[in-house]
Amino acid sequence: MAVETKFVVVRKGEEKMTFANKKDADAWDKMLDMADAFTDWLQQQQPEMGEAQAEALGLLLAEQKDAVQHILRTSKLPEAVKSAPNDATAVADHGEQPAAETSEKRVRSVKAA
Repeated sequence: MAVETKFVVVRKGEEKMTFANKKDADAWDKMLDMADAFTDWLQQQQPEMGEAQAEALGLLLAEQKDAVQHILRTSKLPEAVKSAPNDATAVADHGEQPAAETSEKRVRSVKAA
């Protein structure tokens, strides 16, 4: 008989996602914390925004935090977002966990002195 260890992320008494390792579960939990913070902030800034809409936008901002940070730093869209704008949302629509590690990292050449 095989024994499997599973890590379950639970929010407000509801199971959100199950993972095979603690690192991935902690990362998902941290992303959900960020989404909650974004949701609360959006509802404070835009009280007329519906709760469901604020939650959806908060989750999107948390899931796409690298792109959001890039835009805040540079005021420009990241290259990966320009080429494939709906890649992560297509995965999320099917109920699967978006793969944060799949975004391409650009390699810069540095001129040696």
